[in-house]
Amino acid sequence: MELRQIKYFIEVAKREHVTEAAHVLHVAQSAVSRQIANLEAELGVQLFFREGRNVRLTPIGSIFLEHVETAIKEIDKAKQQINEFLNPERGTIRIGFPSSLAAHTLPTVISAFRAKYPHIGFHLRQGSFKYLIDSVIKGEIDLAFVGPVPMNEPAIRGQIFFLENIVALLPENHPLADQSSLRLNQLRDDTFVLFPPGFVLHKIVVDACAQMGFKPLVSFEGEDIDAIKGLVAAGLGVTLLPEITLIDNVPRTTVKIPISEPIVTRTVGIIIPNNRELAPSEKLFYDFLKEFFAVLDKFGI
Repeated sequence: MELRQIKYFIEVAKREHVTEAAHVLHVAQSAVSRQIANLEAELGVQLFFREGRNVRLTPIGSIFLEHVETAIKEIDKAKQQINEFLNPERGTIRIGFPSSLAAHTLPTVISAFRAKYPHIGFHLRQGSFKYLIDSVIKGEIDLAFVGPVPMNEPAIRGQIFFLENIVALLPENHPLADQSSLRLNQLRDDTFVLFPPGFVLHKIVVDACAQMGFKPLVSFEGEDIDAIKGLVAAGLGVTLLPEITLIDNVPRTTVKIPISEPIVTRTVGIIIPNNRELAPSEKLFYDFLKEFFAVLDKFGI
């Protein structure tokens, strides 16, 4: 079994068309067909159903695809690590992050890191809490910023950098807009604008309301922080958001108010895989983050 055969197989499986795969691979269609046939002969199984010009994976072909994709990722990762051992300051880091950390935290730390290591690149991927955890475990990204930081997931290791408050965001004409702080149950009759169920920020808000004996009435749901802020600014509800999302951008027609009861917080930090070592450039970034946030904490920033 040759690496070339595996790559041809993966491309054909993705496109379900031999001619299209050959075009992407910049080889003749006959060469792709021949290598796929040789691979099937060596394995002793049929990997594709032929349907005219199209192909479709057989059940055993789907199983084979899952394993060889993992193998290719590991081979690529090995090549990356070899290159980075030769020059750890010229690697590329695949990092994930949630939307709540996109506007302030992520740009701040990457800018500071690039000032010290200008030749290390980043591939950035935004996603939900569960998506980021799964992607780190599967090796699709190298590490991820998350909030809150999971500390009981056996396949990953979490590092907490800071604790932040969750605050209320209200329209400026809300009856409680002039309060210096509020108890969450003062909002029990309001409609809420929240992230959808399954998002960790949805759960944080619902759990906080449950502590105060009520279930929030949700009028709108959205997966984008700015969209949620915009709906509140339009007077269509209230919300609770991590304070960091409002550092530089409190919408003009809204007010941010601390919550005195219950105290609603989340941890923020990074997760890395437990089942593999970080590549040299990733370790440089990970160690930099720990030092960076330790300095901020020392000075109370």
